[in-house]
Amino acid sequence: MSPPDPARRNERARRAIVSAAFEICAERGFAATTIEAIAAKAGVGKTTIYRWWPSKAAILIEGLASQRDSSARFPDTGDVYADLASQTANAMRLFETEFGAIWRGLIAAAQTEEVAAEGVRSILRGSIDECTARLAKARDAGQIRPDIDLELIVELIYGPIYHTWLLRTRPVPPRFMETVLSALRPALEPAAGPA
Repeated sequence: MSPPDPARRNERARRAIVSAAFEICAERGFAATTIEAIAAKAGVGKTTIYRWWPSKAAILIEGLASQRDSSARFPDTGDVYADLASQTANAMRLFETEFGAIWRGLIAAAQTEEVAAEGVRSILRGSIDECTARLAKARDAGQIRPDIDLELIVELIYGPIYHTWLLRTRPVPPRFMETVLSALRPALEPAAGPA
């Protein structure tokens, strides 16, 4: 049996379902979010939801992907460090919204649920690809070393965000990422040429 065609969804019902899932998950947490509660809040039957999505994680992933796409793009001012500071500040602000509460729940669910894991990897892959594309442009412009693994840079930049945000290890000051990027910058910049 082939999967349902997403193009045949009723757009108003789809939006109501995603919105209901977001509200419930943000209020109660991922574990307490159920298809039954989503259906009741959206005013649709459970069969409608299951026709379009295999699980609550899939509904939330679809909604998060569109929110993330509109909120966490990479600027390109010509200064990669300013662009990274701007983008990471935007990402941290996004994490303090309903998006962050849902994202945290999905990351936890991804440890045991394959649908959640696939969705989390997909969203992260998009973010990693955008960041590496911006870093490649900076590398080609001579702003960062040509010999460094671009995905390693992504991990070095975003690791502190996820560590402090997921584990809640300490309060994060507003200029946190500017400090992180300043600490990383000497390791990323090309070596000075001979005098």
